[in-house]
Amino acid sequence: MEKANISGYQLFVLIFLFEMGSALLVPLAGEAKQAAWLVILIAMIGGFLLFFIYYGLFQYYPDQLLTEFVRSILGNFLGRIVAFLYILYFIYLAARVLRDFGETLLTFAYPHIPLFVANAVFILVVVYTVRKGIEVLTRTGELFFVLENLLLMTFFLLIVASGMIHLNNLKPIIEMSGTEMVKMAFTKTIFFPFGEIISFLMIFPYLNEPKRLKKIGISSIAASGIFLAIIMAVNIAVLGVDLTTRSQYPLLSLIQSIEVAGFLERLDVYFLFLLMIGGFIKISVFTYVAVTGTANVFNVKQPSRLAYPVGFVILLSSIIIASSFTEHIHEGLGAVPIYIHLPFQVIIPLLLLIIAFFKNRKKEGQHQKKFLKGGVDQK
Repeated sequence: MEKANISGYQLFVLIFLFEMGSALLVPLAGEAKQAAWLVILIAMIGGFLLFFIYYGLFQYYPDQLLTEFVRSILGNFLGRIVAFLYILYFIYLAARVLRDFGETLLTFAYPHIPLFVANAVFILVVVYTVRKGIEVLTRTGELFFVLENLLLMTFFLLIVASGMIHLNNLKPIIEMSGTEMVKMAFTKTIFFPFGEIISFLMIFPYLNEPKRLKKIGISSIAASGIFLAIIMAVNIAVLGVDLTTRSQYPLLSLIQSIEVAGFLERLDVYFLFLLMIGGFIKISVFTYVAVTGTANVFNVKQPSRLAYPVGFVILLSSIIIASSFTEHIHEGLGAVPIYIHLPFQVIIPLLLLIIAFFKNRKKEGQHQKKFLKGGVDQK
């Protein structure tokens, strides 16, 4: 664990950008059609519940990383196995996001560049930043936070000025039943992007104001969830349900359709900037926690030495995890939520919290007995 401190504002910014990340690319909860934005908000509430599980673990072990306190809870042998599995999980997520942005970049801007080259350039920038530590990453996030918000504000103003918003496209608002929306939110949308905040259990101990973590976590999840819901609602209001759900990148289609005063059009650069910001922050966070976790589990004193090896593993994994982008998307929507996200985001953390609760209650009972016994002896 490096010697570093980050402020509450920096943590808020990093979580917000991380949550927005690759979620801007895809039609979140697209199967819900006009109710997609409602499903996102329901999933956001589920994200609060997951955060409280992670916050509970942090309260028991505020000075330990995820890869440390699993050993405190499960013992050294089993804890190391679980910690190593989490490292693999973070590497896998970094590889998935790298593949997402590499494929998008090729489709959108550089169709003749090999995927390996595009991903290699991206991961090199990420690794360089990760080697500098969490403080550099958070300061970079502060700059990108301002830029992304300026882009989004300008983007919404242009959409309104172009007169393309048709609220009738959002009707009927509730075509699905409430049960179906909750089921979709808690089986798919909750894991991506909200459940991925579990990676911040490797970052929370660096917060210089631990008492503010609950407020920071809830506000950052709420801000990102509301932004994503608004973006999805605007996508549907402008493009319609069919085009939004069929489009590989609905936000790109939306930006390409903007035309103001007959000359202000083809604003694809907006999408490119959002793509770079979201991809960089999300991959950097996953890479950083994978590097830090590896150093922690294997007792490497200088984590920065592991940045390039871990980055190379992420690069290779991004190429071999799927033979095509179609297969990559199919796995991400089908197998990954149930077989990967569910255990690592929900089941294991919940079990850890339960065990930690009983372990700490037992310790408190022993301390009380010692205190009472000491009082009796003094008498």
